[in-house]
Amino acid sequence: MNVRPISGAPAGDRRRGRRGLGLGLVAGALVLSLAACGGGGNSASGAGDGKGKSSDKQRSEQSVAAVSIAPKSGATGVDTSGALKIGVAKGKLTEVTVKDAKGTEVAGSIAASGAAWTPSTHLAGATKYTVHAVAKDSAGREAAEDSTFTTLTPKNTFVGNFTPEDGSTVGVGMPFSVRFTRGITHPEAVEKAISIKTEPAVDVEGHWFGNDRLDFRPEKYWKSGTKVTVDLDLDGVEGRSGVYGKQHKKLTFTIGRDQVSYVDAKKHTMRVTQDGRTVKTLPVTTGKPGYDTWNGQMVMTEKLAVTRMNGETVGYGGEYDIKDVPHAIRLTDSGTFIHGNYWGGGAFGNYNASHGCVGLRDVRGGYSKSVPAAWFFNHSMVGDVVVVRHSHDRTVDPANGLNGWNMSWAEWTK
Repeated sequence: MNVRPISGAPAGDRRRGRRGLGLGLVAGALVLSLAACGGGGNSASGAGDGKGKSSDKQRSEQSVAAVSIAPKSGATGVDTSGALKIGVAKGKLTEVTVKDAKGTEVAGSIAASGAAWTPSTHLAGATKYTVHAVAKDSAGREAAEDSTFTTLTPKNTFVGNFTPEDGSTVGVGMPFSVRFTRGITHPEAVEKAISIKTEPAVDVEGHWFGNDRLDFRPEKYWKSGTKVTVDLDLDGVEGRSGVYGKQHKKLTFTIGRDQVSYVDAKKHTMRVTQDGRTVKTLPVTTGKPGYDTWNGQMVMTEKLAVTRMNGETVGYGGEYDIKDVPHAIRLTDSGTFIHGNYWGGGAFGNYNASHGCVGLRDVRGGYSKSVPAAWFFNHSMVGDVVVVRHSHDRTVDPANGLNGWNMSWAEWTK
């Protein structure tokens, strides 16, 4: 670019003029630059409007689904049943996770309509839970809600004493039996809290004896080799008004070989079968007239190498008191045993001479392994079945011991 000096200006001024013009050009460029920035500033105002439009659009894209969780977040002393409710308005639930402090999830399900989630079990007492729920509206936009709450700490509690023990192997007649430390007035809630699974699968149903005992069994004796898994989840269950379970136990037991023994009170014999095949027939003595042995199916609940039998404990006054009865196996709560007998003389296989028990020939002290009582004791396990027939007494009460097999399946399940 050619710059001509100003007419009449001194040379020095001409030089200054050039410099001044250069500054002017720089200034002009700066002004242009500022103008350009200013234009950006003006459009920043437009951009601000754009941001406003974007924010409006963002708001319009937010989900209209509204998730609700009860109890409210931070709540304490929450009831363990019926208090947890999760729902949604203007949308459908897609995910609900409820966990305790250990990370264990609470089972539950979303309704077919998607409007609500319901727990399939009760909550534990004195436990902090976290809830995370997600829902979608009709446009597929998601909304989420989180909450925490703590359940009540029970003042009055109960537990269940159960048999058989965890890890045990038992006979084919063994039910899973629970005796509660408090009378239960909400039986449905308690029964629902006990789940039983088997391998191979078989239908198992519960039956209440009074208000403090619940037994579970299949329709027929267990199959040998069956593995039974029990989840005794009583923690937080309201068994009666204001009384809550405080126990959660998982256990397994296995069904051993199939042994059922048949006592014929008229023939004075006992036929021992395994898997339906007779393996031994032994001479016995049962209850004499007036003290007849119960008829029916009786499950072995206890094995004692030696025990004391006193007539006063079963209502027979001072008729007998034997301090060293060998090879004793309990069949009823009321005191019926099948046991070794060293005082019976020639009764075995010939006539009935006991006070209601089934007697097998034995020796005092039970030292001999060759006598019938020792053989039977050593080949029996808790859960095996002894069936008494042809006695003059009635059938044993199903509640007297673990003897629910004396009820039909229809009676058991009604």
